[in-house]
Amino acid sequence: MEYLAPIIIGLFLLAVFLRIDFYFHVVYLLAGAYVLARLWTRYGIQHLEAQRRLDRGDRAFPGESVAVELRLRNTGRLPLPWVEIHDSLPVDLISPPFYREVVTLKGKEEQRFTYTLTCYKRGYYPLGPLSLQTGDVLGLAPDLSRRSQREYLIVYPRVLSLEKLGLPTHSPLAQLPTPTPLFEDPTNIIGVRPYMAGDSPRRIHWTATANSGQLLVKRYRAAIARESLVCLDLDMNDYPTRRIYDAVELAIVASASIANHVVNQERLGVGLATQAVDPLQDATVQFSLPPHRGRAHLMNILEVLARAQMTDKAPQPFPDFLRKESLALPWGCTLIVITGCETEALSDALAYLRRTGFAIALILVMPPAPGADTTQRGALLNVPVHRVWQETALEAL
Repeated sequence: MEYLAPIIIGLFLLAVFLRIDFYFHVVYLLAGAYVLARLWTRYGIQHLEAQRRLDRGDRAFPGESVAVELRLRNTGRLPLPWVEIHDSLPVDLISPPFYREVVTLKGKEEQRFTYTLTCYKRGYYPLGPLSLQTGDVLGLAPDLSRRSQREYLIVYPRVLSLEKLGLPTHSPLAQLPTPTPLFEDPTNIIGVRPYMAGDSPRRIHWTATANSGQLLVKRYRAAIARESLVCLDLDMNDYPTRRIYDAVELAIVASASIANHVVNQERLGVGLATQAVDPLQDATVQFSLPPHRGRAHLMNILEVLARAQMTDKAPQPFPDFLRKESLALPWGCTLIVITGCETEALSDALAYLRRTGFAIALILVMPPAPGADTTQRGALLNVPVHRVWQETALEAL
């Protein structure tokens, strides 16, 4: 009762004015019940604990179900006549988008509740806040509540099993002929040459030196980098307007599948570069994950792809972004460019990257029908182009 305190004061003044003992007894009774109810409720809310636990942790893949367990515990000695627990949830994971229970808790009692979240699609989903509310039986004191902080569930993008991508990746130990080798593979000897001032003693080929009678050093085959960088375009202006959501999601599936294939099948390093809206910062940011090997790095890439959302306010045009990202890459690295259309500015950027020594592969997601100029431009660039329309097309690459 919100106005019980003013009522008690009013009754007390009336009892003083009329000098009737019965009114004083009523005032004392109401005042005592009101104070007791407030103290009991405040004690109860301070000794309430709630915890949320996900059986799969805070990571999942599309199609998986996540069982959530809520633990509600009364750490105090006084019983609580009623406690309402309310968990706010994303509508994409469960319907209705909340979980609510009202229970009675004895002193030191704990109760558990479970519900299931179904991960239909990738995303970065907030869970909570988890709200607790309690009060007295008669409703004399105001109800008290408390909230816990939000937790987050990351649903990774769909990852397809790809047997062959058909992309120009090269092993760091399988060399390509280069006019200006940047480094050499010490495990691949292609011959010997006479010793010159400045050569390291470690390069001396002692067997060949003994046979020829002159000091010879080993010649190593030139090696190039074999890392790959997935460059994902998430600018909504570069995808077809009528199917923009499907196209962007397909581009993200392609990026995740390629990264998974490079790491798990090719055993090579892969990175990710994109400009997208990050729900953590509620702004468009640039994600730059340098190429590395290992499952841990792959999961970092998948987490970024789970959070990334399309944007219409990219910090810089996608072709300029490609040029910028290439500055930190080793010579010979493979750039896998994923976008929705091939523009003249993009072709110029790809030509520049080819001239500077990078291998390029272009994947167009739901692109418009190629014109004669587009086909001619692709032939001049000598860049393999894959056009993807649906997930089954990715499996055929």
